[in-house]
Amino acid sequence: MREVRVIDETGAQLGILGIREALQMAEERGLDLVEVAPNAVPPVCRMLDYGKFRYEQSKKEREARKNQKQVELKELRLKPKTDDHDLNVKANQARRFLLSGDKVKFTVRFRGREMAHPDIGREMLEQMMENLADIAVVEQKPLMEGRAISLMLAPNPKALKAAQQAAQKAQQAAQAQSGKGQAASAAPAAVADDEDDVDLDADLDDDIDDDIDDEDEGKLRRAAKCCRPRKGVASSAIVPSACGGPTARCFPPRQPIAATWKSLCPTV
Repeated sequence: MREVRVIDETGAQLGILGIREALQMAEERGLDLVEVAPNAVPPVCRMLDYGKFRYEQSKKEREARKNQKQVELKELRLKPKTDDHDLNVKANQARRFLLSGDKVKFTVRFRGREMAHPDIGREMLEQMMENLADIAVVEQKPLMEGRAISLMLAPNPKALKAAQQAAQKAQQAAQAQSGKGQAASAAPAAVADDEDDVDLDADLDDDIDDDIDDEDEGKLRRAAKCCRPRKGVASSAIVPSACGGPTARCFPPRQPIAATWKSLCPTV
């Protein structure tokens, strides 16, 4: 009878059991017996819910496909007469493509009598290999194909991982800096609001003071008017008024008279 090593649903090893005994034990627990290591001696089987296991596996595969980047092939074309400055520009473009995870293909095309000097194109491609050796690996060495010579470069996994980590750190630092900037901009806005409130209160107080001053000025004018003696009235007929001035036209004010009124209404 064939024997297998059995692992239960919690990960604990139950030892080496016969297949019938292992199947009976899994059935009693309401689980399935799944062979997870067929090449081991003896084979390893595990008790689990097979439907749930397949669902989790498919979910993991979908997540892996979702996070996986589709690798593209970027082609950069050159000519034997390409200047050194243009070569540097092409090298920088290739570096950007490689750091983003794409492959790069350099192609040097020859026309007419340029076919007599294929070594020029080969030297250009070798220069590209040297410039990008820190982030790329050679997938295809310079190869002559008809009237063109091509070179294939692939991103270096270590350099690509380091570049991705550096990009993540830079992004996190930028987010933290933007958060600090928003907090700093919010503080002056609050101070400005407080200053506006203070200015509004000061303006309101000034308006109230102006109203009070206008009211006091009106009262002073009325007091000065009432303190003038009427024509044709003798001094003996002047009746003392409540404002303290000798006039027959004075009437008692509704409110107490301020001290400044007395200066306008001299007593007899």
